Amino acid sequence: MKKLSPLALARSVGRLALSKKGFDVKILNLKTLSSVCDYFVIVSGGADVHVKAIANAIYDGLLDAGHKPFHREGLTEGNWVLLDYIDVVVHVFAEPTRQFYALEKLWGDAPVESLADE
Repeated sequence: MKKLSPLALARSVGRLALSKKGFDVKILNLKTLSSVCDYFVIVSGGADVHVKAIANAIYDGLLDAGHKPFHREGLTEGNWVLLDYIDVVVHVFAEPTRQFYALEKLWGDAPVESLADE
């Protein structure tokens, strides 16, 4: 299978999140700001069950495409699920948790691409 570029992988994550009605999907470009990864994808879900469904859709969709995460955590609790694909780190939040941690503000210097249903 063809390996996706980090940006293409991040956009695939966003599309998979939108397919499960994830909302406020943002891709933060961290290439010039961090040595940890190239992109954060941040997604909101309405409740813990919704967060888990979004995270599982991303995991399953990328696994089918040949991309397995290096690490994943938070599926038990469901208020913040993290999927680490090395170059792309995915954060799926319940909305109150997203507001509390405010990653977009923390990484406020990062260029942001917003994704929405077409």
